[in-house]
Amino acid sequence: MRRGMVFYKDEFAGIILEDNNGVAFTYDKDYLKKENARPVSLTMPLREEAYTDKVMLPFFDNLIPEGWLLEIAEQNWKINPRDRMGLLLAFCKDAIGAVSVVREESNE
Repeated sequence: MRRGMVFYKDEFAGIILEDNNGVAFTYDKDYLKKENARPVSLTMPLREEAYTDKVMLPFFDNLIPEGWLLEIAEQNWKINPRDRMGLLLAFCKDAIGAVSVVREESNE
């Protein structure tokens, strides 16, 4: 299982994870309680239930670069362009916009 911490304007907003069932994003319970909490995307309103999909959730997939930047990942980091979670975790720590994704280090 791979996990990433999702931040909205540098504030921890939730967790995205990938396992054998697909991908899920869940807002952090403490984030949901905040008066100023905002959704990471208009397509993913604030809620306690996880957003799930068999493949990468569209909002997060759109954070992944394309073109020459994607080619750099393929060549330098040996990341398969079909490994959407790997690309998200490698590229989106400093994504353009309000949302960033930071790999959550495993204790395993």
